[in-house]
Amino acid sequence: MIPLNVFQKISDYEWEIPQSYREDMRVPVRFFATRKLLEKASEDLSFDQAINSATLPGLVGQVVVMPDMHQGYGFPIGGVAATALPDGVISPGGIGYDINCGVRLLASLIRFEDAEPYLDDLAIALDKFCPSGVGTKGALRLNSTELEQVCRSGSKWAFKKNMATAEDLRRTEETGLLEGAEIEKVSRRARERAAEQLGTLGAGNHFLEVGVVDQIFDSRAAQVMGLEHGCLTLMIHCGSRGFGHQVCTDYVQEFQTAVRKYGIRLPDRELVCAPLNSEEGQNYLAAMRAAANYAFANRQLLANQARQAFDLVLAGKVSNPYLHQVYDIAHNMGKIETHVIHGEKKKVCVHRKGATRAFGPGTPGLPEEYQAIGQPVLVPGSMGTASWVLVGTQASMERSFGSSCHGAGRVMSRSRAKHEVRGEKLRDQLEKEGIHIRARSLPGLAEEAPQAYKDVDEVVKTVCGAGIARKVVRLRPVVVIKG
Repeated sequence: MIPLNVFQKISDYEWEIPQSYREDMRVPVRFFATRKLLEKASEDLSFDQAINSATLPGLVGQVVVMPDMHQGYGFPIGGVAATALPDGVISPGGIGYDINCGVRLLASLIRFEDAEPYLDDLAIALDKFCPSGVGTKGALRLNSTELEQVCRSGSKWAFKKNMATAEDLRRTEETGLLEGAEIEKVSRRARERAAEQLGTLGAGNHFLEVGVVDQIFDSRAAQVMGLEHGCLTLMIHCGSRGFGHQVCTDYVQEFQTAVRKYGIRLPDRELVCAPLNSEEGQNYLAAMRAAANYAFANRQLLANQARQAFDLVLAGKVSNPYLHQVYDIAHNMGKIETHVIHGEKKKVCVHRKGATRAFGPGTPGLPEEYQAIGQPVLVPGSMGTASWVLVGTQASMERSFGSSCHGAGRVMSRSRAKHEVRGEKLRDQLEKEGIHIRARSLPGLAEEAPQAYKDVDEVVKTVCGAGIARKVVRLRPVVVIKG
């Protein structure tokens, strides 16, 4: 365990472990956290993993760790690291098993008081239209040709199938498509897992949540996004399902050989990696992009299916049941980007694991309507707690590779949560608070109990206090669908 006196305080929201702390570190580690959040993170191996991550070849700047940090595979969840092209490494553990796990936010002009009598019916319809749970299969069965099209085209595949609008694509990170995906670099087992899971929510911390805009902090940004006080929103949190998990599994195994081949010494075998310009590195990058595009398409289909549920339940009962897209962001991803590091522009591979892109105003690639305010940053809570919409800042571009937090972050393991929380009691409690719950599994519901997570309001206060994000609106949950 790393003692807290090792940390150098930069501000109330920013701390650093210097590169000199351990001789094999190539860069320092910067933590965005309050003292309270640091103390909570010291209960697991987040600090050790962050320091180990700082030993990877080709790192530039610093390893950055967000306030929702907790122990992961190799890298801590909440970790951000950039390696220089062409010979810096890429590490599957620095991207994560659920490739392009992400969040999509839709908004509406539906007043909560108008929809309130129908929320239980809406919960039932959303649960029906958006299949969830472990191993769940969707309505589509993709043959090999169709799967290749999804992996190469992402959300644009859904657009061609009339399951997406042009606005949906424009308001999705990378317009829902990473170029350079190659299905040929994906194993047969991964393709088999992908064939029947498109348009499904999955389980674990994945969810679909209807919220209400209950506080507005930046009226201009909220207006640009179409977020109105007292109106319903829909948040979708999921990723590439078993497809991405299998891609990561396959390449973690393959890279065990690659580190020996390229003479890479690591303090933790979970950090296995390969040079970006190597055959192994390029193969993983192509496979990861295929899984990422699958995830973009998956969230797009879920959005389309959710719109059908809203229309079925609310058409004729509210004036306008349509859901427009605010934004769709990726969490677990390796992205080739250009950043200014020590005054010099560098092309790097940014690993974001349990962290989200948070580009500031004027950054190329953002939709025209968001150029002046910055990229929307979507930060979900956990069922009974608030969720947030933030925007990226110029400071995030300068200090965190254009990144921010991605959620509340666990403080309790899944097994401990199941031991300490009774699913049926939690469900009853949330229902009493006016939150309509649909869950495939009560033990699974217990795993995601609000008390198993950090205080999302404190996490948001931290990134905003540090200046790497800015508050726009706070959302209150009223319907939650869990796998």
